[in-house]
Amino acid sequence: MGIREKAKKIIASVPRNVKILAATKGRSREEINEAINAGIRIIGENYVQEAASKCAGINAELHLIGHLQTNKAKNAVEIFDMIQSIDSFRIANEVQKECEKAGKKMNVLIEVNIGMEKSKSGCMPSEVMQLAEKIAGMPNLRLKGLMVVSPDAEEDVDRKYYKISKKVFDDLGKSHKGIETLSMGMSNSFMAAIEEGSNMIRLGRAIFG
Repeated sequence: MGIREKAKKIIASVPRNVKILAATKGRSREEINEAINAGIRIIGENYVQEAASKCAGINAELHLIGHLQTNKAKNAVEIFDMIQSIDSFRIANEVQKECEKAGKKMNVLIEVNIGMEKSKSGCMPSEVMQLAEKIAGMPNLRLKGLMVVSPDAEEDVDRKYYKISKKVFDDLGKSHKGIETLSMGMSNSFMAAIEEGSNMIRLGRAIFG
């Protein structure tokens, strides 16, 4: 089954309220366009420079889903429609400064390391509310929700992590306006993530093989 067929099958299988992001690290522009032609509307890239070189002018929203270094904030603001990987005040503040210079409002998600793994980026679940308060004071950033980084798993991720994430998301929505996106679930576990409340899934292997 090719990229187009896989993408169409996934689009048909998930609820209509769930947005599908194609994670395209290491994929060619031709592969990306194949996914877009199948109906994928959001492309996610891990690296600012890679996105700049191959995603210019693509017919889709472009989201940063990889860790953002402060020295790449200017380019990230120029290139992306959303930054999903805000995990510290330092990064948020740098994006705010670059957005202010560019006269741009940026939609952002707080990246949460739900398994609290030292090897992964993302803020701890207990830090989400404090970071959200700081972002709320930044006029050029629009906080839209969370991006959840789950523990690695060959099969389904333990659903307890999704349940915890959904509670953090719901709590965030009670204290901040405009919270609407729970970016949670990847190729090995996206249906379970949807069942636990995700409304955006990030798929690489499931689309591209």
